[in-house]
Amino acid sequence: MKTIEVDEELYRYIASHTQHIGESASDILRRMLNFKSGQPVQVAKEFGNEQQLPQAVETKKTSAAPQNPVRIVRELLLSDAYAEKNKAIDRFMLILSTLYSLDSVVFANATEAMHGRTRVYFAGDEQTLLAAGRQSKPRHIPGTPYWVITNTNTNRKRSMVEAIMQEMQFPANVIEKVCHTI
Repeated sequence: MKTIEVDEELYRYIASHTQHIGESASDILRRMLNFKSGQPVQVAKEFGNEQQLPQAVETKKTSAAPQNPVRIVRELLLSDAYAEKNKAIDRFMLILSTLYSLDSVVFANATEAMHGRTRVYFAGDEQTLLAAGRQSKPRHIPGTPYWVITNTNTNRKRSMVEAIMQEMQFPANVIEKVCHTI
């Protein structure tokens, strides 16, 4: 496997196209480029370096099976990746990432209205959160273009997740179960 470096903006763009937890950057790029394993490639010579370029392929729009958000969230709670998270902040971030992957539009609507008296909880960049409070400890939510403040207590984190899940119309028992695990 080869390693490539990409800038932060490109990384966030690729990560924002994650469809499920644990999906690798290679899988995301293969899907975005419609590039299949074993597909013939053209080799381009540029400045003495060989680069592999995928051949042009016809893109077909396929309708993916609809996701069952409740099932996906329950699978997350039962997953090894979730069980390995020892800290509330890590579970909080994984839940936010999953919720975004389920419905980015509703996630965006839910987070826009979410703020405290003087604090902004979610933003598209770190600077916005730092401007609202230097001690906010913003962190990027993996697989999303969003940042969230992390120096809130666990109950506030739970209420943030609860508000997003309510906006996404999850059943109350699922919301309660998720919030209880944070």
